[in-house]
Amino acid sequence: MSEIVERWMPSPFVFAILLTYIVFVAGLVNGSSPVDLLQYWYDGFWAFLAFSMQMVLILMTGFVIAYHPRVNSLLQRLARVPATGAQAAAFVGLISMSLAWIHWGFSLIMGAIFAREMGKAAHEEDIDVHYPLLAVGGYMGLGLTWHWGLSASAPLQLTDAGNIGEGTGFGFLESTVPAAETIFHPYAITLTILSIIFGTIVLYVLAPSGERAKGITEYVDEEELFDDDDAADSDVAEAATEEELSAETGKTPAERLNNSRVLGGLIALSGVVILALQFLQNGMGAFTLNAVNFGFLMAGLLIYQRPAYYRERFNDAAGAAAGIVLLFPFFAGIQGIMSGAGLATLLAEALLSVSTAATYPVVAWITGAIANLFVPSGGGEWLVVGPSVLQAAQDLGVPYGQATIAYAVGDAHTNLLNPFWALPLLAITGVKAREMFGYAIAMLLALIPFLAIVLWAVPY
Repeated sequence: MSEIVERWMPSPFVFAILLTYIVFVAGLVNGSSPVDLLQYWYDGFWAFLAFSMQMVLILMTGFVIAYHPRVNSLLQRLARVPATGAQAAAFVGLISMSLAWIHWGFSLIMGAIFAREMGKAAHEEDIDVHYPLLAVGGYMGLGLTWHWGLSASAPLQLTDAGNIGEGTGFGFLESTVPAAETIFHPYAITLTILSIIFGTIVLYVLAPSGERAKGITEYVDEEELFDDDDAADSDVAEAATEEELSAETGKTPAERLNNSRVLGGLIALSGVVILALQFLQNGMGAFTLNAVNFGFLMAGLLIYQRPAYYRERFNDAAGAAAGIVLLFPFFAGIQGIMSGAGLATLLAEALLSVSTAATYPVVAWITGAIANLFVPSGGGEWLVVGPSVLQAAQDLGVPYGQATIAYAVGDAHTNLLNPFWALPLLAITGVKAREMFGYAIAMLLALIPFLAIVLWAVPY
């Protein structure tokens, strides 16, 4: 499978262009005119700019925290723990899936860095490890657990009163759906724990050994890989940064302001205080996508403190977000066609019409999985397909929380086929999409019977 994917899979950008043509043809078959479809496509490009910015902030705030020298040093030490290639792949996946529950952007960047550090450690200790599988392990948080966690788009959108009521797709909802009924419900937590265990085991089983295991130096130039070893050490890196910043601090009033721990620390603490007050006043109702972004933005500033230092790290994060900035409008255009031509609603209604109360979670998962192939944006996709999903749940007597969580895993699951969200990971690890996605698709297939069983069997 890996060989086939490596031969045939195009780049993520070309992948998006091909999907655009496929959806356009589907719109023609469904009865829309070419001119209308072009208009839907153009309108879709700009429909979710605010949401796009939220997604970029989630990624960049996670990136900045993950690249703090002391966090990076911890990953280097953890990379020395596994003794075999199978253990290494399983360990990277375990960390990635666990962190994704906390923050998908943090998991994606941390998983990528950890995969790279694990590949370096295996090379130095002569352990047979397949580097593309390590990359898949680093991507597993996006491919399985993120949409059940603290930065989950669909559940968090339902906590926002602005998305509920007259004039919205969710106008039939009488009130918001609190995170206690989705993210923090025992149903979602149980699914998360079981999925992390299963995903870790599959990564262990998938790991090749001997000559079939290709190490990091097959994909990343060895000179480039080990030239920055000293700089990668947290104590050295942090000491060098501190020395450089301290030298700048005493030069001019402007530089002293730029590197003031007081200015940075005070505003970060102010952010923490206001966020805490929001939760004290509103309970879990304060847990929204904006609150998650605000919290991680302030947490990053709190650990870096110096404003200039924090800004520099954001400059580094911009490179990781570049692919998403380019591709997001194209996938938004695809979403515009699917929404304007009625394809998304048609898909959801066709699948959900054959479900019963017992099978509904499985059907909702399949709906999310198929929709995500064409629109790999959990929040944007939910705005289009979510109303049909929850309307069907209401008709069948299925709790909104269960319906949302079941749908959410489908949205995450087919990230293992679509390379869109892997772009930052590819940039950090140095592998190409076609080099790792054979193993990602193997994982996707292994998850199908498991998810079908647990979604049907685990009670809400």
